[in-house]
Amino acid sequence: MEKIYQFLKEAGTYYLATLEGDQPRVRPFGTIDLFEGKLYIQTGKIKDVSKQMHANPKIEICAFKDGKWLRVAAKAYADDRIEAQEHMLAGYPSLQGMYKPGDGNCEVFCLKDGTATFCSFGGAPEVVAF
Repeated sequence: MEKIYQFLKEAGTYYLATLEGDQPRVRPFGTIDLFEGKLYIQTGKIKDVSKQMHANPKIEICAFKDGKWLRVAAKAYADDRIEAQEHMLAGYPSLQGMYKPGDGNCEVFCLKDGTATFCSFGGAPEVVAF
């Protein structure tokens, strides 16, 4: 889990794919947290991405750095605990002007039942299940 977290944190930006009905939606994301040994992402409840993950929790993430890329397929489940929101926002001071723990809009999602695949050109993929 730590290796997945470090890759995404160091990449800075990753791309999150969700489904809206049968239409894939992809957007740049930047929040990643390791809380209680699990990966978390953050968004606002008012955003379409939140609604999409509530309707269908299957997501995919793709990130690229230093000639390597990571693909993560998982299910994203909302965690309404204030502690999870506080932990996430502590790592992202730039978001604290837009989100506050318990503000009714800040939302964190725990990634579960996932597979992470580390890839590079010419190298064998490394697959990690979580």
